[in-house]
Amino acid sequence: MGTFDHWQAKITIAKPSFISAKQPVKQPVAAAAPIGEQPYGLHGPDPAGTGHAMKGIASFYGKGERTATGEAFNPQDMTAAHRTLPFGTRVRVTRVDNGDSVIVRINDRGPFKPGRVIDLSTKAAEDLGMTGMGLAAVNLEVLDR
Repeated sequence: MGTFDHWQAKITIAKPSFISAKQPVKQPVAAAAPIGEQPYGLHGPDPAGTGHAMKGIASFYGKGERTATGEAFNPQDMTAAHRTLPFGTRVRVTRVDNGDSVIVRINDRGPFKPGRVIDLSTKAAEDLGMTGMGLAAVNLEVLDR
């Protein structure tokens, strides 16, 4: 135990009484990720190879200047925004109700509304026939990264 004065405040330093000097302190073991959760890497989830699938609601957007990658946004490109997939990942987006599909490249982040899994460029949404509705139930399949 030591005592010293610091700027007119008396500070006492002591070992906590619940730790014995003779017994080593046990460090907790880090728990593994729960079963079913995907491990995450530096640039998003790290799915085990291609074929990783997701499902949910797709929306589309047609305005913007720059994407999260820094490239100019072009609504006529076959691109999309996803919250976690690494940039450059190619994804097959298939409408659940009619089976139409497109392949897009992830170059932006979003959507940020609950239940939505992907934001498509205007061109990709037109090719899926969903511009009139604005939203569509889709399945996503990761093709490559």
